[in-house]
Amino acid sequence: MDIIWWVAYVALGGFVGLMAGLLGIGGGGIMVPILTSLFVLQGVPHEHLAHLALGTAMAAIIPASTASLLSHHRHGAVRWDIVRFITPGILAGTFFATFVAALIPTRSLAIFFACFMVLMSIQMLINVKPKPSRSLPSPVGVSGVGLGIGGISALVAIGGGSLTVPFLTWCNVTLPRAIGTSAAVGLPIALAGALGYIINGWGVSGLPDATLGFVYLPAFLLMAPFSILMAPIGAKLAHKLPVALLKRVFAFLLMGLALQMVYAVFTA
Repeated sequence: MDIIWWVAYVALGGFVGLMAGLLGIGGGGIMVPILTSLFVLQGVPHEHLAHLALGTAMAAIIPASTASLLSHHRHGAVRWDIVRFITPGILAGTFFATFVAALIPTRSLAIFFACFMVLMSIQMLINVKPKPSRSLPSPVGVSGVGLGIGGISALVAIGGGSLTVPFLTWCNVTLPRAIGTSAAVGLPIALAGALGYIINGWGVSGLPDATLGFVYLPAFLLMAPFSILMAPIGAKLAHKLPVALLKRVFAFLLMGLALQMVYAVFTA
């Protein structure tokens, strides 16, 4: 692998970590479209572009999710009772959705990803937040919600925060605890998603060298440490920069990246 790709993956990991710390936003929305474009330039076969990007992004989220979970736990912001009930559904939904993703053609998967990211960007722009209006459902109901959150997360390689936090705040969980609990939920999503994409990509022909299923190891190994390194810097900058304005700019960036991903897979 040429040195230029090493630099690209290091830069991507650092940027994802910086944005996560600055805006509290997971990296899948950034990683997947940029990874897709990088894989196009590296000559990855068209039919594997989206799957390899999703699997690699899921794996790269694991160390960042672990660090985030530990941080929120130290601050007492994790509702472990909710984590216990929602995790079985999260694991099942994420893991089995990777098998669905493996059957979806790259172009269709890219369109689904782009539509989801556009909707998430619009939500960021208009800042719609559900009003606390009900209590948490039964443990079975919470696990069922986890099934849906995990399934969608696997198809777009996110840690679930954009879905988990609104659900918990709607159920009268305070925002700090909703964020902390969502961070804890992000780890099983990333683990189940990465495992599923590894299994589904195992033995698939045409993948680059140094892949583990649908996880491209050089990108994972270069992005992960720099993402963790830059996250605390982003968190410090959050107290000095106009975060509300940056979120609006970032929303347009997400839209642009999602559309770029669609363009990349349709012209590859």
